[in-house]
Amino acid sequence: MKTFFIFIMLLSVCTNTYSQSYQKYNKFLNRTEFYDSDGNMTGYAKRNDFLDRTEYYDSDGNMKSYQKDNTFLNRKETYDSDGNPKGYEKQNDFLNRKEVYDNDGNLKYTKKWNDFLDRYDIFDSDGNQVGYRKYNTFLERWEYFDY
Repeated sequence: MKTFFIFIMLLSVCTNTYSQSYQKYNKFLNRTEFYDSDGNMTGYAKRNDFLDRTEYYDSDGNMKSYQKDNTFLNRKETYDSDGNPKGYEKQNDFLNRKEVYDNDGNLKYTKKWNDFLDRYDIFDSDGNQVGYRKYNTFLERWEYFDY
């Protein structure tokens, strides 16, 4: 009985040490929706083919930022709703990972595909794992686990 109690305590501690959010594509509205751990929609992303960019909105429909491909520098650049640069994402082929930088060129975090666990592992600028992203085929959505 004591070992069962310890197991339950460890299980509850482990499940409460990370937060889970997810994103899911809405075929009806043709957009990707983002949800928090309680299932509340926090925002959505929609492709704007006319301006050739992906726009990100909060749950009230206010545009917060947009992302545009820069083919000359081979990276995705992120801008706020006023058009001010916020940062960029770039593929590092030598280290086989995606790197995300702020507007000043400082590394914020990296994403690396983990073949063994079939997920993206997320690392901070010091190389410490801070979470992961995994596709849930049963629910057809990407789930985010942050430590």
